[in-house]
Amino acid sequence: MNYLKTFDNGLKLVVAEMKGLLSVACGVMVKTGSANESAEENGISHFIEHTMFKGTEKRSAFEISDFVDRIGGQINAYTSKQMTCYYTHSTKEHLEDCLDILSDIFFNSVFDKSELAKEKGVIIEEINMSEDSPEDLCLDLLSESYFGASGLGQTILGSAKNVRSFTRQSVQNYMDKYYTADNVVISVAGNVNLKEAEELVEKYFVPYFTRLKSAAQKTNKAPRPANLKKSKKIEQSHVALCMRGIPLSDDRRDALNIANVVLGGGMSSRLFQKIREDLGLCYTVYSYLSCYRETGVIEVYAGVNTDSRDVAFRAITDEIKRFKEKGITEQEFMRGKEQLKSSLVLGQESVAGQMQLYGRHALFNGTLFDFKSRLKSISAITEKDVAEVINEFFDLSTASTATVGCKRTALTL
Repeated sequence: MNYLKTFDNGLKLVVAEMKGLLSVACGVMVKTGSANESAEENGISHFIEHTMFKGTEKRSAFEISDFVDRIGGQINAYTSKQMTCYYTHSTKEHLEDCLDILSDIFFNSVFDKSELAKEKGVIIEEINMSEDSPEDLCLDLLSESYFGASGLGQTILGSAKNVRSFTRQSVQNYMDKYYTADNVVISVAGNVNLKEAEELVEKYFVPYFTRLKSAAQKTNKAPRPANLKKSKKIEQSHVALCMRGIPLSDDRRDALNIANVVLGGGMSSRLFQKIREDLGLCYTVYSYLSCYRETGVIEVYAGVNTDSRDVAFRAITDEIKRFKEKGITEQEFMRGKEQLKSSLVLGQESVAGQMQLYGRHALFNGTLFDFKSRLKSISAITEKDVAEVINEFFDLSTASTATVGCKRTALTL
């Protein structure tokens, strides 16, 4: 049985019960990320995620990791554009230990000045590593080219300058705005008793929220498509484009997912077969959807030989035009549909995956994810549904481009 409860203070608990398994995953999800940050704050959601682990009122940074290692568990966190998540994975008997440690870092982190200073160095090296990854750099540049330099166009890591400027006070000011009871979901999945999960959340989380009401979520400005480039002395050229997509709540998301699978979602996809297999112009080429609260994009990326960059990019755009003009075959439709269904079904066997799925759904929709209903809706999708989203959304007139490499010119459509 799956379960969603909203406590009196606004905190939500979602439980995905998976009987017969021996493990449990717990997540504390906060509805904020880089898209909520001002230009001066950019990178602070990720900074907070890192520094939460640097010591609490009763545990040092080492004692936090040692505690989890001693119970044979795993603890980690990540930041995205619109969410920050702290999570654990352990055997069933250590469910309470995991909620205890997550509660401790969430409510009792001290953000010691010396620990903050050390972690700034760690994060700046992470920024440097991203700068040395042209694929990451290209996709970050693509977000900026479509959304601009604020909101969803900002990087998750922020700039080294911003990171150096963050203080304990700036951390507290940001947490006061978004680390609030009504902006948090506790997600638990695995071999867990519903009553036990509720009692533990009431013990370790409900009483400790002093901030109840979140500041308003920032609304992203209308996109302004552009063509951006970054010169870098590397062997390959990295090219990307994105087109208008749909938000998380749009009922057409699964139809668009099927279309994306056919275009660039795997080795049998149109882009892989044409750009890599037929033309031999790249090693890597793929497309994917990024769906956010109020908007979304369809993104295409390839790493290509610098000398054939423009030829490869033109081949990619030609394939997208052909995809829009001629649509997909019945065989492609069925293959894409089955891939989408199997991805959903196979995810039911992962406690970590279910914790993420149910938690994200509760965080952004405020409701309990319904697996049977979702599977039924995917099964009901028709070729006509997919044809309609292809016609509406695979539109290069809405596209932005980004490129990283030796060439000094931007990509143009």
